[in-house]
Amino acid sequence: MSVTKRRIPQSAANAARRTRLAAAGILFAGALWGVYWYPVRRIEALQLGGVWGSLIIAATACVVLSPWALAQRRRLARSSALGLASVTLGGAAFMLYSIGLVHGQVAVVILLFYLTPVWSTLIERLWWRWPLTGRRVAVILVGLVGLGLVLGANGSPLPHGIGDWLGLASGLMWAVASSGMRSHNTLGPGEGSFLFAIGALVTAVLLAPFLSPWPGLPSMETGWRVAGWILAAAILWWSASLALIVWAAGHLPPARLGILMMSEVLVGVFSAALFANESLAWLQGLGAALVITAAILEVMPARAGA
Repeated sequence: MSVTKRRIPQSAANAARRTRLAAAGILFAGALWGVYWYPVRRIEALQLGGVWGSLIIAATACVVLSPWALAQRRRLARSSALGLASVTLGGAAFMLYSIGLVHGQVAVVILLFYLTPVWSTLIERLWWRWPLTGRRVAVILVGLVGLGLVLGANGSPLPHGIGDWLGLASGLMWAVASSGMRSHNTLGPGEGSFLFAIGALVTAVLLAPFLSPWPGLPSMETGWRVAGWILAAAILWWSASLALIVWAAGHLPPARLGILMMSEVLVGVFSAALFANESLAWLQGLGAALVITAAILEVMPARAGA
């Protein structure tokens, strides 16, 4: 009996420790993605601009993650087609986001991506026929008003350039992908991140001929710096942080996960203002607050009848 009594608290302590580690990991991963724009912009400045820098980052991530995919090839083969398609679509969404950071204002692209709760709510209503509660209607209204303010500061509530359109499309695509992953994905962190990178790479290859011509290889003088930034982005963001997010999601409730991930918005907005001189106008700041509010409403636990 005494052995059993000692084991139960130890088990609870281990679970609590894992939860704390998962929460810290999600905060770190979100903050890391908030500064993802910096290596992308550095690669652009060193000649590989437009879609090409993101394309090479995704290709490098595929190479880095391929050993995990090979080790888990049986799990990949057993996965459902919808699960595989959803993860691949998620990678495509992140590629649109990555390219959008090159062409658009960093803070605006991040905020447009975080309109995902609005699109998720509409998808659940139109596709899955789930009922619209008062809270979900509030998510849609607050998010769309925030969108109008973020974009309307420049004279029109519509996207103003390719960066805005890519940011908006990435959030919509991610909403579809995450809905499918929640229902059908059974992949682990390693092989899931590999398939994610494959989806990103295919998307970049398809978009490259339409978005920007091949700029040529960087000179020998800058080549090593380009290679360093590409490796950093592929390993730190597309491999390690994505695997961390997949692992942490298994140890945290969805509401807490969603709130912690919003560290990306805060870090992205402030880092762009400090280091890229891309601060938001006051009207855009108000819109940003509404977009974040919509995201918080989305992840809040629903009350009965809400």
